[in-house]
Order: sequence, then C-alpha cells, then structure tokens
Amino acid sequence: MPADNSGGNQVVHILVGHSVVIHTDPRLTRVLVGNPAVVTTATTAPNEVVVTATAPGSSSVVLWQENNQSRIIEVFSDVDVSLLREAIERGFPGEAVEAEAEEGRIVLTGRASSAAIADQIGKMGAPFSKDIVNSIRLGLPRRQRQVLLKVRFAQVDRTKLTAFGINLFTTGGATKTFGTLSTQEFAPPQLLNNSSSGGASGGPGLSSNTISLSDLMNIFIFRPDINLGATIRDLQQRNVIEILAEPNLLAASGEPASFLAGGELPYPVVTGAAGQTTVTVQFKPFGVKLEFTGTIEDDDTIRLKVLPEVSSLDFSNAVVISGFTLPAIATRHAETVVDLRDGQSFGIAGLLDQRTTSQFSKVPGIGDLPVIGQLFKSRSVSKTNSELIVIVTPTIVDPASSPTAAPESPKMPIAPMEQNQFDKETPRGFWSR
Repeated sequence: MPADNSGGNQVVHILVGHSVVIHTDPRLTRVLVGNPAVVTTATTAPNEVVVTATAPGSSSVVLWQENNQSRIIEVFSDVDVSLLREAIERGFPGEAVEAEAEEGRIVLTGRASSAAIADQIGKMGAPFSKDIVNSIRLGLPRRQRQVLLKVRFAQVDRTKLTAFGINLFTTGGATKTFGTLSTQEFAPPQLLNNSSSGGASGGPGLSSNTISLSDLMNIFIFRPDINLGATIRDLQQRNVIEILAEPNLLAASGEPASFLAGGELPYPVVTGAAGQTTVTVQFKPFGVKLEFTGTIEDDDTIRLKVLPEVSSLDFSNAVVISGFTLPAIATRHAETVVDLRDGQSFGIAGLLDQRTTSQFSKVPGIGDLPVIGQLFKSRSVSKTNSELIVIVTPTIVDPASSPTAAPESPKMPIAPMEQNQFDKETPRGFWSR
C-alpha cells in the first residue's frame, strides 16, 4: 500500500478486501468519504481511522482535525492479483511476464516467447477482472536444450541348422561300371574321365576314373579293393549377433523425432460399389523404424517416450490379388516411457521370432527298411530363433551455447610481378617524383 505525499495530497493503494490504518497527531473531528461504494471508514480512536477497500475504483477521504486543518487522502482500491502471479509463475516458468492491478484493471507487461503463451496468460486473468490490458511483447524463443538419442538395433540370430545324409558311389573297377546313389538333398560326388587307357593308372584295359568332391565338409570313405565309397554329411551351424542399425537422432526438448531405414511397400486398396470400383495405392513402411520424444525435466532427468520397430517382408504369408503377389509384413515393436539420467542407457529385449523348417528325403522302397534304410535317407532341420535387442542412450546437449569461431575470409595468393613487366604495363608519366 504505497503512499505518495507529493502535491499536498496523500495517495494510498489498497487491495480489495484489505484495510489500512491512518494515524493523526491531532484528534479527529470529522471524516468524509467521497465514494462510499469503493471505500468505507471506521474511527477506532480519537486520532485513528481504518480505511477499507470494498470494490475496485478510487475515492477521496477527507479528515478534519481539532487544529482546524484537514487532510485529503486519495485512495485507489486495486484488484488482488497475487493469485494470478502465482498461476503465471507455476504455469509458465521462465516467462518474463508481470501482472499489475490499477483499480479494476489488470495490466500485463513483459515479454513472452510466443503469441500463444501471451494469449493464454491473458485468458488466465479473465476470472480476476473483465478489463485486461495485455501489453505483453513477443520476444525471441528461449533456447532449449536438446536430447541426443543414440540407439543400437541388434538382432541375435540363434538359428540352428542340422543336416545328415549319406551318398553311396562306385568307381567300377574291373567291372567297368560306375554310379552313385543319393537322395538328391546333398550333392553326391561326381565321377570324371571314365575311359580305358594304358597309362600308369593300372595297365591296358583298366578304367581311369577321377572323383570330384564339391563339398569338403563331407566325411569321405572309400574302399579301393571293392571300388565302393561313401560320403556322409553331418553338420551343425549357428549364427551370431548382427547389428541392424545405429542411428543417432537430435531433437529439441519436447519435440518428436523419427527414423526409418527400409522402404515402403505399395498396397492396392479397392473401394466402391459393384461395377464402379476404384483402386488406390497405400504405402506401408517397413524396415528399422524409431520414434521418440525426449523432455528434459527441471532436475536434468530425461523423460523419454520411445517406440522402436523392426519389420520385414514375409512372402510365406503372401496373398495373390489379380495376379499380383502381396507379401505380409512381419513386425516386432515395443513402446515405453522411462525416466533416465543424462548418459544412462536402457535396453529392450525379448522380441523373439521362432520358426522351424524340416526337410526329409529318401530313396523310395529301400529307404523304408529298418536299420539299413537309414543309409538311404537324408534330413535337414532349420530352427530360426532370432531375438531383437534395442539399446537406447539419451544425452543432454546444448550446441548453441558453445561459441562458434567466425569463418576466415579466403586469401588469394598473388604472384610477385617482375619489375620489367611492371614498367611495361605502367604508362609513362604516371609516377610523380
């Protein structure tokens, strides 16, 4: 409740619903209120009067004293905007906006970062007064720190491949006959150069055969006395981890960002009634996809909403429409919201994809015999078990805070000019000495 004694009259500002006590040295004889609808008075002692503001506005209070002197007090009853100030500070921290009361008006001054914030603050003052003077100026947006998200998409392929099969073959020898017996699932040995010669391979009239093996991972057995051999395939195969993508995304606090490494598959969509159909094309994205929104809290924690997704084309579940093959899309994704410190990491695992493929081959008839039938069978079992692992690491960065050196202007090299050439190119009389 400031007071101003300049100009002979005393000025007092009182909030609506509040009171102020005015003391005088001489005793009071009479008190007059100019606008009783705004201000009321009550004399509590011979030299003391209590002035109470009941409504917004202004009024004069005249005090007559025993020494035949009078005092005039200009009273301004202002709206209480303390709650409005707290609401602005709580709802828009960091905004340089002030709320002041002038009788029944509320004056908003300062600078806001956007027009939307200035308009919202003006609406917040509506419950306090119908007369609002919004003098908030727009300034440059406050620089916000940014969130750098480092993501690693890795796929642990636990595929197991087991294969077993036997191929029998003979080189002929003295019988001059050769051949192989196979289930055709694994490539049998190839017999080459089957001819009769008198070289060092065994004398005249004997066959000279060469065996070609295309798979060195086979077990090779050969009996030269009976010209009979066999190859046995018994393998186990396992794969290891594979890095799918390593994107680094930078976004302002509270702003979304996305990443996609893959493609878009066109899907025809048929709409309309019978006889009047329209075919439109919609594109379905697939590949390694990431969407996230990072918000920096007041205590420098990062609230991170992240949605990783890995999808691929699945032709095993494809459909055929009008002669066009449309594959399905196998998708693995997760969505979560976590709170992390600067530089902390978290992982998402357990997104499994399990498939088993078995293939059996045999020689008809003889492959069904007990015990010996195992020599004429082959099998291949492939177990696909892949697990998707996503490791996310957010970091708070502020690239705009670090000073940037001004770029230097390029300097063009100038070749020295010979003196005689300079004299030739300079007109005579140009130099004054």
